[in-house]
Amino acid sequence: MSELPDRQVPDLDALSVLWEQRWPALPGDLQMRHAHPDRWVRFHSLPGSKRYPENDDEYAIMLDRHHAVLNELGPHDTELYVITREWNWDAEPVTRMPQLAQVDPDARHWGSHVHDDEFPDDIVYEHEYVSVRPRTRRELSPLLRLVADEVIAGVTLAPLDLRWLYHPYDGGGDVYASSASVTGLRAAHPDWLSTHPSGM
Repeated sequence: MSELPDRQVPDLDALSVLWEQRWPALPGDLQMRHAHPDRWVRFHSLPGSKRYPENDDEYAIMLDRHHAVLNELGPHDTELYVITREWNWDAEPVTRMPQLAQVDPDARHWGSHVHDDEFPDDIVYEHEYVSVRPRTRRELSPLLRLVADEVIAGVTLAPLDLRWLYHPYDGGGDVYASSASVTGLRAAHPDWLSTHPSGM
């Protein structure tokens, strides 16, 4: 599908250089919260840490929480990188998942690497894609709903300067930002935090 004329085309080389400077780990990698513990906080997307929305009211709460965090992280960020990931057994990227192609049609292939080589005859590869999208409910909510429904995973949202990252998952979202931003978000939304000592 061709790119829309009003969409910014990401400079993938510049993105790679900036990513290595700011976040020397893979997008959405679980190791990131261990590498940056003072810059990480997890919020749950439904009251009582309920994992999956089951009706329109719960979907609305889930989306409101995601967008509230994004708005507070970057109130002046009008555009965001949308980084998505897919996994398969092909070393080169193939046809994208139809649901992802529908909600993020302008994504460009950013890179591929081995995700799991525990079994040499069954190696899993990870393929990363990037687009630049307006930071609006209309643009991002369809993607967030797919994440909430566990249709897709491995999504990362970030401003163009990569000063923070937001990694939605089915059940909530992980924030990676400055220590001050994380502290402020914790204070603003204590009821959205996990009661588990690990913060998970």
